[in-house]
This record gives sequence, C-alpha cells and structure tokens, in this order.
Amino acid sequence: MITKPKGTKDIYGIEAKKWQYVSKVIDEVMEKYNYDFIRTPVFESSELFHRGVGQTTDIVTKETYDFTDRGGRNMTLRPEGTAGVVRSYIENKMYGNDNKPTKLYYNMPMYRYERPQKGRLRELTQFGMEILGTDDPMSDAEIISLAVNIYKILGLKQIKVNINSLGDEISRNNYRNALIKYFRPHINELCEDCHERLEKNPLRIIDCKVDKDKEVMKMAPKTIDYLNEESKQRFEKVKEYLEVMGIDYAVDPTVVRGLDYYNHTVFEIEAKVEGFGAQNVIGGGGRYNYMVEQLEGPKTAAIGFASGFDRLMLALEKENIDILVNNSVDLFLLYVSEDEKKYAAYLLNDLRMHGFIVETDYLNRNLKSQFKQADRLNSKFTIVLNDNDLKNNEVKIKNNATKEVEMVSLDALIYYLDENLTEEVCDCNLHDHGCNCEK
Repeated sequence: MITKPKGTKDIYGIEAKKWQYVSKVIDEVMEKYNYDFIRTPVFESSELFHRGVGQTTDIVTKETYDFTDRGGRNMTLRPEGTAGVVRSYIENKMYGNDNKPTKLYYNMPMYRYERPQKGRLRELTQFGMEILGTDDPMSDAEIISLAVNIYKILGLKQIKVNINSLGDEISRNNYRNALIKYFRPHINELCEDCHERLEKNPLRIIDCKVDKDKEVMKMAPKTIDYLNEESKQRFEKVKEYLEVMGIDYAVDPTVVRGLDYYNHTVFEIEAKVEGFGAQNVIGGGGRYNYMVEQLEGPKTAAIGFASGFDRLMLALEKENIDILVNNSVDLFLLYVSEDEKKYAAYLLNDLRMHGFIVETDYLNRNLKSQFKQADRLNSKFTIVLNDNDLKNNEVKIKNNATKEVEMVSLDALIYYLDENLTEEVCDCNLHDHGCNCEK
C-alpha cells in the first residue's frame, strides 16, 4: 500500500470543514482590513530564498526542499511566504500603483524538511500578511493588531504579544559587533550551529533553541541597549499605537526571529494554552525594509506576519474551542421509480443552483436504506418523490426536526425552503461581542 510521505497529513471530513471555517474567518477579517489575496508558485528559483530569506537562516541552510528541473534550473519548494510575495511585488510592478501602500495576504502550503512533531510538519500551511510601501510605525501596530484580532475572533483568550526592536542598519550592526565580542570567549559552550553563526549572523545565536537556557545566553547583550535615538523613538511610536489600539504587549529583548531579513520591529505571538507545550508561539513577524531592494526592486519599506495553520488548529483544540461546522444537508430527495429518479436529477440541480445543500441516493437503494442515508447526513428536510404528486405539481416534504409533513407546490418549494431553513451553525461561541441567535 502506498502511504503519505513522512511529515504530511490528509485533511478531510470534519477536520477539513474546521480548516475551511478558520480560512473563511481569516478571509473575512482580511477583507475588513482591505488586504488583497495573493497566491505565489509552490516552487521558485532557489536564488530567491537564498537572497531573500538569507544564507544563514536555518530554513535555507537545513530545511529547504531543493531540486534541479529538467532544464537544469535550481528550484526550491516554497519554505515561507514573504520572499515569493516580494518577488511578485517587484515582477508585477505593484510599486507603480497609485493605491499605496500595497496590502496583501496569503494562505498557502509551505515545505520544510525538519523533524515532524505535533503541529509541526514537513508540509505545513501558513497564512500571513504583508504591507509594502510604508515605514509608518502605525503599520507595524496594524499588522500586530490584525493577527491578534484573528486569534481572538477564533476564540483564543490568552494571547501574549512579545515585541522587540532590532533598530535600523546602524543599530543592528552595532549590536552584531557587540554579540561577536561577547560570545567569542564563550563559543565552546555553544552548539556547533552557533559556532558557524558567530561570524555569519550572531543574532541567530540569540534565537538558538539548543542553548537558550544556558547562563551565557541570559547574560548576552540586549538589542534595546544598542538602538540609536531614531530607532528608539520609532519603537516608542509603535508601542504607543499598540496601546491606543488596546493591544497588550511585553517588550522581550530575546525576540530576534529566525530570519535574516528583519530590522526595527520584530514580534512573536504566543497562545497560553494548557497542554500546548513549551513551543507555544503560533505566529510572528517583523519589519523588512531592505528585502525589496536586495531582490533588485526599488527601495521599499515593508512589514509582515505569518502564522502556522497547523499550530493554530492545535491551539484551538487544546483550548477546547468548539468550531461548530455545518455537518448536515438541507434536503434529501428519495425516489423509487426511474421517472422519479430523473425528476430527482432535475430538482437536485435546480435547488443547488438556488443555494440549497441537497442530496439523493446514487446506489439505487430501497426506500428504507435511503431514509437511513438521509439520517446519516443529518438532513433537515426529506422529500419522497412520488409520480402521482409530481403530476399534480406538488411534493410531500417532511421537517425532520418537528416531524411535520406538508404538501408544497413545486412552484413554491424554493420559497418554502427559504422560509423554513434556519441557520443551525452559529459562531457565537467564537466571539466575545455577543450573538442574537436563539440558542
């Protein structure tokens, strides 16, 4: 038997409906914030990620799925979303649009060759958003608030935002030099990866998961201490906007993020969920004012955020948040004769085109078995098509909740269903702002 590759999963049934629900919430929130959806290729030139994400980033050095295509070109399966979005921004000359800044979001599978574990797979799904074309500190706060609000709407209550600033290029270089000077005498206390990071990108040492609890890490220089005055003022502005928006945050100098391209604001969002484990970060991001230029585009300030979909779904599960999905059909059509079956085919198509969820039997089962199938599908209404009723241009429809049976004219069937079908799926349990439903 052929099985799925290690580190991947099949998503189907109720779980798939929950994924679709969460995706719909994300789409609706993004629309309110005026972000446009973007989809980039699942594979890109390997150079894009080496130049965009960074040569010293673990994603590039250890985790990418690289291959050579039949034309001899070096290709990489997309490991993260930002580099592809920036490439598209440049290639499609979005920077020339009068409508600025450019606000984009995505929801796509990514591929990283890492050790699979709960909520962390080799084929993962990420949703994220980018604002390109502004350096305004308020855009930093908007990205953070947008992410927090999505989590809150979905029902996560204990959300913690940790923010930091890497400063501008001058501040970052000063901090880089301070780290090299500090860690060089202690390098033998650190893992092999950190040996390589020392000269290439010492900020990655701060992000090391192997050595994070060692005393030498706790005593390391802090980014905040190396910010120049301009960077300090900018960081203060970001915090002011977060406070105005009502977003709780904590300044955490250890947040540097795992990607090479960040400057100024960086942040991580944690879900304080019991049983979620030590790795409770479900999303993060930061400002990257130099990437567009590095990829041969015009000088463009930008900031973004990304969240692992698998980790988010696990957090919702651990928080015992019931995502109530529609696991029923509006109407099930039953038949006996061939003429009744043909009319079922017509009525199925017509009602579906009018927006109703309608099913019937495709296995030529007897009526008793068809009724059982209707029950399995939690059908709200059933109609047993009858040749004599159809000649009179009417059908007998049963409300499976009340057990009431009525004769309804075929001409009035759509109006009858419109009036009698009530939306059973309510998301009031996912919101704090109340609900007007009768439940």
